Amino acid sequence: MTRDVFVTGVGMIAFAKPGRSDPYPVMASRAVTAALADAGLGYDKVQQAYAGYVYGDSTAGQRALYEVGMSGIPIVNVNNNCSTGSTALFLARQAVASGAVDCALALGFEQMNPGALGSVYHDRPSPFERFDTATEELVGHGEIPLALRYFGGAGMAHMQQYGTKLSTFAKIRAKASRHASNNPLALFRDIVSEEEVLASPEIWPGVMTRLMACPPTCGAAAAVLCSADFAQKHGLDRRVRIAAQAMTTDRPVAFEARDMREVVGFDMARNAALAVYEAAGVGPEDLDVVELHDCFAQNELLSYEALGLCPQGGAERFVCDGDNTYGGKVVTNPSGGLLSKGHPLGATGLAQCTELVQQLRGTAQRRQVEGARLALQHNLGLGGACVVTLYERT
Repeated sequence: MTRDVFVTGVGMIAFAKPGRSDPYPVMASRAVTAALADAGLGYDKVQQAYAGYVYGDSTAGQRALYEVGMSGIPIVNVNNNCSTGSTALFLARQAVASGAVDCALALGFEQMNPGALGSVYHDRPSPFERFDTATEELVGHGEIPLALRYFGGAGMAHMQQYGTKLSTFAKIRAKASRHASNNPLALFRDIVSEEEVLASPEIWPGVMTRLMACPPTCGAAAAVLCSADFAQKHGLDRRVRIAAQAMTTDRPVAFEARDMREVVGFDMARNAALAVYEAAGVGPEDLDVVELHDCFAQNELLSYEALGLCPQGGAERFVCDGDNTYGGKVVTNPSGGLLSKGHPLGATGLAQCTELVQQLRGTAQRRQVEGARLALQHNLGLGGACVVTLYERT
């Protein structure tokens, strides 16, 4: 049997450019302190903690959480690339749902360096070897950083099959900026137009401009999860329940399809979403708000289709009709998403959680999606792992 799991506290800090943030223990402890304060709970009541980060030494989770307290609880360090924060959330939710604990903490943080992502270790096999080989065979352009080649290539595949225009990706980036203008914790809050996105420096001519890519970012976010009995005993907030959650990894189609969209996780995302919809007995048409993994504008468009927000091949119309924003079918990335809010890898999944919990509580202020009842979170990391989480207002 599994128990209901409630998100009773969330917290995050404003994201910052590399070199302009506090050290990771300071960022992480601030986010955890905010989440505990939001829950109205002391750290001594937390029974397990899952700390997610990508770039850091072993037991950095302990280093961060010791700033909050040294209670002797199990602290598990988590690294799943860009889905690290949601993986920490997944593990914390499992611990509570299974009855192993009544209260668990999920934490994500990242202290990043400027510039494109790259490998740290060069004396051993890379986890991206097969992805790199497939990308080289499918799109080439070895002079472009790999992450840009991955997602630019996936966007190009959609353009080639469906005639999707570059301006459609620019519309997505412009929408992100409008949403972020209402988020005091977003890194970039200036509104940019579709024309300004298209006029920004080309990373890949005809395929991607600089403003279509998310920036390297530092930051932290956290969530407190608990059972219904624990929440009742301690008088905690039970307005937001995790209705369903799924985590997937790659299947052979990632490479056998010879399609860059599959290389970057389309199949993972689709399968995770389908599992969540089936478990919760809902469909994408029932969603009110979505925080999805828009590391590039191209991936936001692909994710619309993977998550079933529109038919395959229908994403351009979905964007052009305004169905991805306020007044449309479903509000996507009201926080501004990774494109505007920033993408500190380990923190992203828990920042998404924070936004959606606030939306379901009705406390998102100028970003509020009116009457939000069901919220979906999509967090993807290449290599690969995808976590999809459905939250419900109780």
